[in-house]
Amino acid sequence: MNYKSILKTLALISITLSAIFFIDVAVGFFYKEHYKTLLFYDIIFLTCNLFILLLLHKHKLNLKIKESILVVNLVWILLGITGAMPLFLYSDISFASAFFEAISGFTTTGATVYNDIEALPHLILFHRSLMHWIGGLGVIVLGVGLLSMINPTGSLSLFKAESTGLSIEKLTPKIKDTALSLWVVYVVLTLIDTALLKFFGMSYFDAINHAFSTISTGGFSTKNSSLGSFHNDGIIWTTTLFMMLSGINFLAHLKFYHKDFSAYKTEEIQWFFTIFFLLSIALAFVHVDISGDSFYDALKHSFFTIASVMTTTGFATIDYGTWSHLAIAIIFVGLLMGGNAGSTAGGIKIIRHIIIIKTLASELRRVLHPNMIISVFVDGVKQNERVLASTFGFFILFMITVAVVTVYIYARGYDAMSAISGAFALVGNVGPGFALVGPADNFSFFSDFDKLFFSLAMIIGRLECYTVFVLLSRSFWKKF
Repeated sequence: MNYKSILKTLALISITLSAIFFIDVAVGFFYKEHYKTLLFYDIIFLTCNLFILLLLHKHKLNLKIKESILVVNLVWILLGITGAMPLFLYSDISFASAFFEAISGFTTTGATVYNDIEALPHLILFHRSLMHWIGGLGVIVLGVGLLSMINPTGSLSLFKAESTGLSIEKLTPKIKDTALSLWVVYVVLTLIDTALLKFFGMSYFDAINHAFSTISTGGFSTKNSSLGSFHNDGIIWTTTLFMMLSGINFLAHLKFYHKDFSAYKTEEIQWFFTIFFLLSIALAFVHVDISGDSFYDALKHSFFTIASVMTTTGFATIDYGTWSHLAIAIIFVGLLMGGNAGSTAGGIKIIRHIIIIKTLASELRRVLHPNMIISVFVDGVKQNERVLASTFGFFILFMITVAVVTVYIYARGYDAMSAISGAFALVGNVGPGFALVGPADNFSFFSDFDKLFFSLAMIIGRLECYTVFVLLSRSFWKKF
């Protein structure tokens, strides 16, 4: 194993992280908070990694696919520890709780352990949102531009390890340029969302934090009642729009930047919006029936709620966990959908649902016509056996992970709805579930060991199962 390359890669990513975390210090300084403790921690963290990089400055990075996969898994542990330290230093919570919060932030899950978010200092509120924003498009993609300058092959394999199961379409000649172009789109969407939220009445601080959480489809808010604290239709509809935009494959936005609209016409995006509208309208009718609200208010909350769960953002305007069983069933269907592949959203992803349904339909036809050659096409392109096997493999691994987490929560003595919805919310990186882990509640009542276990579940979901489960394969370690 090339330990030096692994260590140097981790040091490079850590240096990037520590440089970004100085923004937290600046926020603390601006709001006249006790920022020196965080500054001291960040300086030590940066110095240690610069020392490692100095020792290895002559070593040429050479990451093969196995080492890249190992690095990606180690990076997420590193993110959890480094992201947890500011939370641990400035909050009255255990390190396990801080680690859970950090993993929830970087994986853009949005599940929290804080009972009173509004009591937190500005620098910690910003730190939570910043973790979302960094993790949204993938901290590995953030490092691709830097790593590719040193070793293009290694950075490409690292990029593939982070994006297991997705087909990376290189829109520019170099993977570094593609990654940086994606970040340009990411930043532009964040700036537009921030401007609109400020226009509709949010403070600059709240607007920036919620834009970070929205574009990353994370869900951390600066308010205890999430978006429900802002009684402004413009804010709700703006957030709904940008949650949906962030749930679309970012390569489509990048093609749009190059004046190519074709990517918005894919089957995945068409089904994404079709399911969104159908579920939202159905939920609106149910909500009107049980709440007595006007149909407009029902539409507003329903569109927002379905956008939130489908894109795995996890924001809430009202406590939908108190709605009828039919309403919860509709929301649960949205939770199972996920966003587009290549978006910041988590979950199973719409494209996988399409492939699974088309494959099952073709197998049913094959029962009636055993000798018929039937292929699965998506957007007019024949899907090869490897794609089909990978899709079904992911679905099985995802459901196994959800089942294990469900059994674990239920065995700990909690009710079935909390166990099932909590498992889907964690592994799917959604954030809130129902019952004890609903949108008006949090994960603070779980034990420290529970939170560490849940952190692993969030990482598995964020890395889409394969990248973590491959570590359990004997062949992975056989020739290391």
